[in-house]
Amino acid sequence: MAESMSGEQDSGVAGRFVLVAGATSASGLAVTRALASAGARVVAVGHDAGKLERLAGDVPGIRTDVCDLTDEAAVRGLAERLHGTAERVDGVIHLVGGWRGGGGLAGQSEVDYRFLERSFTALRLVSRAFDDDLRASTGGRLAIVSSAAVARPLAGGANYAAVKAASEAWTRAVAQGFTKNAKDAGTPLSAAAVAFRVKSLEGLEDTLAGAVVGLWAQDAASLNDTVIALD
Repeated sequence: MAESMSGEQDSGVAGRFVLVAGATSASGLAVTRALASAGARVVAVGHDAGKLERLAGDVPGIRTDVCDLTDEAAVRGLAERLHGTAERVDGVIHLVGGWRGGGGLAGQSEVDYRFLERSFTALRLVSRAFDDDLRASTGGRLAIVSSAAVARPLAGGANYAAVKAASEAWTRAVAQGFTKNAKDAGTPLSAAAVAFRVKSLEGLEDTLAGAVVGLWAQDAASLNDTVIALD
């Protein structure tokens, strides 16, 4: 286990309460399974009750919650349900996403952009709803999956790259908030926000899952506000 800035040993992910947003994708299954196997208490969140039920069958012992993460009132309700059971979230893993693109700039339709923008909307709402939880945790972690397209955007993926760039900027702002909160309180930094970058998640689901579990084995001060390339 890694040693923290305060000299204490990080307890790792075992026993942590981690929310996986957009959990019903292939990457969501891999991340949820890896977290549960490592001893985390997991709540898998998505909008499709049937898919969540199948996920719970594949990964016994996890909790599930049906929620439209692009709806502010619904996300507030999610937070209230979790807080109502005296739970405080130690981690938010944001896997809400999707791809639409092609056809150069002329092919970047507003319909496609609005579809992609839902991921950014969900990130904003969920990270705000659980920001206090992550700041108060002894090992708060926020992680998103971004894209190599942010560093090299192409005309055919302009919508996608723009949304991913916005998501990275938001995550960096969350990271700065973590740093400021710890500085103002005069305490060691215990929360970290990071972005994983990939060209494509296909075939890297297990790599992502291992990297997510490993977030709690790393010191928050060295991890916060970083971009981690997985491929």
